[in-house]
Order: sequence, then structure tokens, then C-alpha cells
Amino acid sequence: MTKQFASAGDMAEKAISFTEIGRDIYAFTAQGDPNSGVIVGDDSVMVVEAQATPRLAEKVIEKVRSVTEKPISHLVLTHYHAVRVLGASAYMAPTVIMSDKARAMVAERGAEDWASEFQRFPRLFQGHESIPGLTWPTTTFSDKMTVYLGKRRVDLMFLGRAHTAGDIVANVPDANIMFTGDIVEYHSACYCGDGHFADWPATLERIRGFQPDAIGPGRGDALVGREAVEAALDLTANFVRSTFRPAARVARGGGGLKQAWQAVRAVCDPKFKDYAIYEHCLPFNVARAFDEALGIDTPRIWTAERDLAMWQALQG
Repeated sequence: MTKQFASAGDMAEKAISFTEIGRDIYAFTAQGDPNSGVIVGDDSVMVVEAQATPRLAEKVIEKVRSVTEKPISHLVLTHYHAVRVLGASAYMAPTVIMSDKARAMVAERGAEDWASEFQRFPRLFQGHESIPGLTWPTTTFSDKMTVYLGKRRVDLMFLGRAHTAGDIVANVPDANIMFTGDIVEYHSACYCGDGHFADWPATLERIRGFQPDAIGPGRGDALVGREAVEAALDLTANFVRSTFRPAARVARGGGGLKQAWQAVRAVCDPKFKDYAIYEHCLPFNVARAFDEALGIDTPRIWTAERDLAMWQALQG
């Protein structure tokens, strides 16, 4: 019998942390579950990442209300994935921002991704009945957009392809703090199923170039201090390269997907096996690395059916 996806059996509640990583800037983290960011301005609040459902979003809102009564005016979504965006309705933010490319990916593959992630992550989608539908931005941009929360400035930027083709970051210059979405992880596996392995390290270097004093990563603990930031950037790049190189050797040598999976495990298990969602991410990461090595630039759309077929092929 084929085993279920690793995340399907993960039903344990995660402990939430809400950490001030700069003046009136907070990281909402939950032991490897998707993170959110909170930026409190002079007159309103920006939230970065919506969570998977309105029920989970309410946990972020509760934390926001523990530090301020200012209205949530802006919701920034760093990319299109369901676990990041489908809780958006709970915030009732008048402005919802994505990159142009991320919005295009909602149109192209948002419904399929929702069905796929719902199958993979049942715990995160508890209360899914309250999701009103796909999340669409009210505002998009191509390369850079600046938002003012009173005097506090937030720069939203596309710095290059990485976790997806449409990833953006939110940078707060007065505090020298950045929210990176899933471009950067800390002791959590990178999900690379929609990734761009060849571009990802260069995008990390562009983030490094800002020399942030703190980062709110996509998953894992908030990174406070330059030492922690540098370590997370290095670990993320190491994870991406360690996944791609052995898969590419197999693919370009004429081997099959299961051989690539075994080759990646041989390299990555000793370094990353204890990372959050490692076992969940690995088959999707190998499948995408295999495709990219063979010249498939645009990631193939993951559907619930494709998920199962891929997993059965690896387990057979």
C-alpha cells in the first residue's frame, strides 16, 4: 500500500510565537507552519501573508490586537500558494497586494494549487468552509512598489525568481527589517515544487545585499541579528543546491525520477532530515529539480491527481 503524504498525518497543534523583531514590527511563527509578518505604522497596519484559512488568520489578528487597535489597511501576499493566501478575507483589508506574476499564477493555477494543498495539508485547512474562494489582489506591481503607513515606508520588491516566479519581499528601511516569504527558510525545508533552482541563489544574494538586521522568513524562527540572517541565507542556498545538483545529474544522465529521489536523499538526509516539513517537500522538490534539469523552465502545474501519481511512482 502506498504511504500517505508526510504532512497528511501531521495533525498536532503548533505553538505560536509573536516576536517583536524591530520597533513595532512583529513575526508570527508557529513551529514550521507558514509565518506572517505585522508592520505597525503611524496610522494603520500592514500584514504580510494571510495564512491558509480565515480561521488561522484570526490567530494573527488576535496577536495584532494585542499590540495595537490601528486598522489593518494593507495585506501583502508574497506569492500565490494556497497556504499563504486563502485566509485573506478575515483581515477585511481594503488593499491586497501581489506581484503581477503572482496574480497571473492565481489565474493560471490557483484552483489546482488549492485542491493540491488541501489534500497534502489537512490540518492547515481545518475550517476551510469559511474560505470564500480564490484570493485576488486589489493592487499589483512589476518590480517595486512603495507603501506609506503614515511616515513609515515599506518597499515591496520583486528581486528574482526563487520559491515561485512571482515572489516578492517587504522591506522596512527605517528598521532595516525584511519579510522574505518562502525565499528564505530557517530550519524548515524549502518547498521547491514551483521553484526556480538556477535563479534562487542569486535572489538570496540580492537579499543579502540589503544587509538586513532581521528577517521574517517564510517558515521557522524569526531571524534577529546579522549572524542569524547570514546563517539562514547560507542554509537556504545550501538546501536549494543540495537538492538540485544530484537530481540534475540523474536526469541529464538518463536516469529516472525514483533514482533522482534516492540520489537527493543521499545528499540531503544527513544535512536536513530534521528540518520541518522535510519529508513532505522532498518528493515535490525532486520532481521539479528533475524537470528543470531537462530544460522545463515553467513548473508544471501540481494537481491533486498529479500529486498522487508522482507519489505512487516514487513508492512503487
